[in-house]
Amino acid sequence: MVQTVVITGMSGSGKSTALKAFEDLGYFCVDNLPIVLLPEFLSFTDGTAHKPTKVALVMDVRESTFLDQYHSIFTQIKEDGYHVEILFLDAGDDVLLRRFSQTRRPHPLMPKGNILEAIGLERMRLACLKESSSRVLDTSAMNVHQLRQEIFSLYEPRKRLDHLVLHVLSFGFKYGVPPEASLVFDVRFLPNPYFDPRLRPFDGTSPQIRQYVLEKSETQAFLDRFSQFLSYLIPLYGTEGKSYLVIAIGCTGGRHRSVVIADHVANLLAVKGSDVIVTHRDKDKET
Repeated sequence: MVQTVVITGMSGSGKSTALKAFEDLGYFCVDNLPIVLLPEFLSFTDGTAHKPTKVALVMDVRESTFLDQYHSIFTQIKEDGYHVEILFLDAGDDVLLRRFSQTRRPHPLMPKGNILEAIGLERMRLACLKESSSRVLDTSAMNVHQLRQEIFSLYEPRKRLDHLVLHVLSFGFKYGVPPEASLVFDVRFLPNPYFDPRLRPFDGTSPQIRQYVLEKSETQAFLDRFSQFLSYLIPLYGTEGKSYLVIAIGCTGGRHRSVVIADHVANLLAVKGSDVIVTHRDKDKET
């Protein structure tokens, strides 16, 4: 069966850039496919002799019937047995306004109206779709190259889109909690290598920091309980039909403790056979 990603979300959030990244990953890509054609399109691609194995489609408010029909059609194709992953791209209102101002493009909902009002209207009308999406990706802090790399890191390792993928993400609380996180864990209770001048320059991928964090009795006790908790919880998300589970692990700056724990947990999950992606959002930021 064709593995399909529907890219949608706010106008100006980077959907065209994302689609190009999927094309570079070998996906068959279509921009602005009318929502009413989606069932027929999937049926056609699934029945052809040389069918594509991976498809990425951009579908959004540029198509006039999208907002009124996406719910019923997405429900229909899931009932027909197709796996469709919905990737929702978002960004802050101020960022979207700046991007529209820079490109001087009209907003599709209000071509001759106030852009900020159009953004608010679009956000309101897309709220339910965002809530039900497989994954929400905030592109506010990303340029086109970073967004492309993010798509590569999230989708290049995946062999099947209908398998639950675990994304283990380290971060620093000083830079904010990742909005895409499904589960957030705070490891600021662990001993902090930042306060050792000899260790401070290294990050959590270095042997020195790994040893410092992992050898602590507090860490060992936490990882034992944490592993048991995830072993119980993750299969429940899979049964629910969730495609992505973002497990965010945070420390103060996102450079030391959270990186070590995220890498360790990701390795444990991979050994158990899970599809795992690990990223360190704030590892290289200045302290």
